[in-house]
Formats: sequence, structure tokens, C-alpha cells
Amino acid sequence: MAQQQDSGPCIVCSLTVARHMEAWCSRCGSLYHLNQRVDLPGEDCGQVWINEEHLGLEFACNTCLNPPPADLDDVLDAVEAAQVAGISDAQLLDAVTLGQLRHRRTGSGTLLFRRGDVIEFAREGP
Repeated sequence: MAQQQDSGPCIVCSLTVARHMEAWCSRCGSLYHLNQRVDLPGEDCGQVWINEEHLGLEFACNTCLNPPPADLDDVLDAVEAAQVAGISDAQLLDAVTLGQLRHRRTGSGTLLFRRGDVIEFAREGP
């Protein structure tokens, strides 16, 4: 029996998501951990419930369920931003160079991004 390949990184904890833990947030569209099997261990990074209006399952990651207070700036460095966007570091730098992604550069040259800008960029596609 062939083993199933793992998916990409979780939007909440940044760890790799095994196939049996794969769920996609209905709000931000990102991948997160949700254990769908009782015979395998795993921590959940979100929830699923029945939407009574649409009579269907609704999925949401902990980031969307528990957003940070509006007065806190959710700042990511380049490595974290690439993980959130689901792209390589090189693709992220290309997007910065082409002016496709809002960012700030510190005096030492470090690139900084806001999580919301990165998620919006990922939705629109690099």
C-alpha cells in the first residue's frame, strides 16, 4: 500500500499537514490541521461545524476564529510570509521586486509584511 504524501504548511502553526489532517478554512481559504480520523493522533488548529442556514459543513482555522485585537500589528518576516502565501522565498522576493506585495524594509534590509496583505496576495495569486 502506498503512503499518501503530506500537504503544505498549516496557516496556524506552520507545521506540515498530513493528508488525514487536511482542512481548508471557509473564511481565508488556507490549509490547517483538523484531525478527521479517530484512529490517528493529531492536534486541531481549527474547527468544523454544521452551518444551520446552508445545512453544510463549515470549516474555520483558529486564526480566523480568534483574530488578534485590531490594535496589534501582525507582522511577518520574509520566511513566514512565504509560508503563509504558500510560495517559495524566491517567488516572494520576485513579488516584492515587481511591486505586487506591500512590504517594509528595515534599516538593516529585513523585509516585513502584514499578515492581511500576504493572505490577500495569496488569494489573488502570485
